[in-house]
Amino acid sequence: MLNRIILMGRLTRDPELRRTQNGIAVTSFSLAVDRDFKSQGGEKETDFIDIVAWRQTAEFVSKYFTKGRMAVVEGRLQIRDWKDREGNNRRSAEVQADNVYFGDSKRDSAPGGYDAPPAYGVPASSFNQAPSGGYGAPVSEPSGFAELDSQDGELPF
Repeated sequence: MLNRIILMGRLTRDPELRRTQNGIAVTSFSLAVDRDFKSQGGEKETDFIDIVAWRQTAEFVSKYFTKGRMAVVEGRLQIRDWKDREGNNRRSAEVQADNVYFGDSKRDSAPGGYDAPPAYGVPASSFNQAPSGGYGAPVSEPSGFAELDSQDGELPF
C-alpha cells in the first residue's frame, strides 16, 4: 500500500513551533495550493491544506519559512478523528511532512540575500556542486579550468 503526497504552495501563515510534554518539536502550518484547472467561472481555485512537521523538520520549517514563502512538502496524508467543544465527532485531513524544501529563493519573496540551506538534510558540502547529469552554476572556488575567450580559436571538443 502507498500513502505518499507531494505538494507545492505558499504558506498562509507563519509556522507555529510547539513542543510536546516530552520536548519533541512539532510545527503546524497551512499551504495554499492552486488547482491545475479553472472553475466554470474562469477563475483558478485554491485548496488550503494543513501540514504538520515533527522533530528536526519542524525546527527547520519554523526557522526558515514565513508566511508567503513557496514550499514543497513531501509526506503522507493522515485522517484524524476528534471531538469538538460540543462533543460532536469531527474529521480532519492533514499532511504529515517528512521533508520540506524551498520552492522559491529568498530573493523572490523578500529583499536581501539567500542565507539558508536549500533543504533540511542536505549536507552543506554539496551546496556548490552541480547535480548529477545536470548543469550547476559556476562556483567561486578555483576548479583548475580557465575560461576561454573568443580569441582562443576552436573549442577542443
